[in-house]
Amino acid sequence: MNPMEAMERRHSVRQYTARPLSPEAVAALRREMDDCNRESGLHIQLVQGEPKAFDGFLAHYGKFRGVTNYLALVGPRGPGLEERCGYYGERLVLLAQQLGLNTCWVALTYRRVPRAFTVGSGEKLCIVIALGYGENQGTPHRSKPLEAVARAEGEMPDWFRRGVEAALLAPTAMNQQKFTFTCRGSRVFADAGRGFYTKIDLGIAKYHFALGAGEGGWTWGG
Repeated sequence: MNPMEAMERRHSVRQYTARPLSPEAVAALRREMDDCNRESGLHIQLVQGEPKAFDGFLAHYGKFRGVTNYLALVGPRGPGLEERCGYYGERLVLLAQQLGLNTCWVALTYRRVPRAFTVGSGEKLCIVIALGYGENQGTPHRSKPLEAVARAEGEMPDWFRRGVEAALLAPTAMNQQKFTFTCRGSRVFADAGRGFYTKIDLGIAKYHFALGAGEGGWTWGG
């Protein structure tokens, strides 16, 4: 399964089996996590065999069951943290899908367990990602039409269209899809819009866009 296939097949899963993560999957996730942390300056951490974070009222209300593994997306406080967590977190989410795992982005319906992961001085826990072997593969979400989130000055290039189509496959909080992408020549401008967790959503969507558009011929605008 390549990253584009993973993007198409990956859906949010909230119920997991008791099967532990395979050593091969853990090793691959840790390698990619280390690369993401080096590139981004984040402090993403993998938590395994920890059932308490998803054993409270909020988690049960959110229909989570069997979650004992998750990624804690931690990073230095300041502008851009949420977007970076979205971008690099989704990179790990798609790798997890390629490894046969299931995932779910989780903003509120968990509780922070002391010593399960580290948040250093000047750092902040931004969000977590549940992962493991799902009881099911989730269900697709409905997407907005491309024209609702895409703008192009002049004729829309094929690479831009492919990028936006990929972005529309991205998970967003409450399926808001409040992001917009604007093409000005070879430059792409991405905006988050207003709403809860839209900056995280934008980072996720930008990673999808980059995969869909491919390398070369375009750059992110300011």
